[in-house]
Amino acid sequence: MVRPTNPPMTEPAYVTRLRAVVGTTEPMLLAVSDAQTAQRPGPGKWSPREIVGHLVDSASNNHQRFVRAASQEDLIFPGYEQDRWVDLQDYQHAPWPELVALWASFNRHLARVMAGIPEDARARPRRKHNLNEIAWRTVPASESATLDYFMNDYVGHLEHHLSQILGASWQERLG
Repeated sequence: MVRPTNPPMTEPAYVTRLRAVVGTTEPMLLAVSDAQTAQRPGPGKWSPREIVGHLVDSASNNHQRFVRAASQEDLIFPGYEQDRWVDLQDYQHAPWPELVALWASFNRHLARVMAGIPEDARARPRRKHNLNEIAWRTVPASESATLDYFMNDYVGHLEHHLSQILGASWQERLG
């Protein structure tokens, strides 16, 4: 069976940014010492391993949200208990190189997914959403939201957590 090919489309800036962030930070993350990846900066704070584990969970949850949003009329999705997920999956004791590889691979895949969603699905305003509850930078329930906003918000969330591990200077390498 021959599948029709879609005409090439312009990649959203947040997709280009996600690809660049993963390419830049993957080797930087792998260079962090094993001891440092297990250190929690304070009581109730996640270690770098737990942060990357949380980012894997975020990629997993948002992957499904983004794919579903392409064909539904609203942006209403289940949330998840992030602290409980991090604890249950025991990211604190996961091998660092495996976590980083999983995170990088999942985000490369997610960039392809984001880039492949048609512009009309990404840019269409949705009156019904729960981005006031699940987005990193929330949107008031009284305002419309777009999938473009939500996907860009995902990348911002990822960058925020990478800065917790690598400091703000990693962004200088993006150029």
